[in-house]
Amino acid sequence: MRVPLPAAFLAAPIAHRAFHDVAAGRPENSRAAVRAAIAAGYAIEIDLQLSRDGVAMVFHDETLERLTRRQGWLRDLTAAELGEIPLTGGDEGIPTFAEILSLVAGRVPVLVELKDQTLRMEDTDGKLEAATVAALQVYTGPVALMSFNPHCIGHLARLAPHIARGITTSAYDPEDWAPLPRETCDRLRPIPDYTPVGASFISHEAADLSRPRVAELAAQGAAILCWTIKSPAAEAAARRIAQNVTFEGYAALIPA
Repeated sequence: MRVPLPAAFLAAPIAHRAFHDVAAGRPENSRAAVRAAIAAGYAIEIDLQLSRDGVAMVFHDETLERLTRRQGWLRDLTAAELGEIPLTGGDEGIPTFAEILSLVAGRVPVLVELKDQTLRMEDTDGKLEAATVAALQVYTGPVALMSFNPHCIGHLARLAPHIARGITTSAYDPEDWAPLPRETCDRLRPIPDYTPVGASFISHEAADLSRPRVAELAAQGAAILCWTIKSPAAEAAARRIAQNVTFEGYAALIPA
């Protein structure tokens, strides 16, 4: 079953990893960045990783060192332990997905990217997908799920067929994606899994929006989002093709 992307995701621009600004005390994927996005009226994009005890955590990287003062794999710590680790540039710990959903409370759309747990775009064990869906059981606001890993979206099609799902897509330049094998990049580049997983949208690499496959999917009814826009000029160019943008580093204007 293909569930259309809710119209709310095509209205306000989508704040990448929430409306983050470390200089203002709002690290990426933090509660502070989420609160700022809500106050500005933006939709929110967040990332999920899985804790050792099976809790969906709002965090981009597999390891801790870029975003905290700790080192090591996020998956080696429990949700309680991760919650005690302050995000660099802020004064709050790593939040759970359930905490962020409670904070948003349906006020703005939430675009959720599940990070590839295999690091190879291979089939997953389904644990992050299950934890994500469990956190959404009582949530009623506009939400959509996506991942670069099409196997992940396949699990979500089974676990939550009622929630809009899409594929995060890219030009898949092998140099940019190393150590992902070149043959994997070549397979994913033409977005072959869009129909098999019942996706209704893609979020495509902004610099590659002119790829014919993007236009082909749009003609078939796919909603086209893009990542990651970093200036008003880049946003204007992207909107010639994309229906909405995921942005960071500036205050995107909300259409009247």
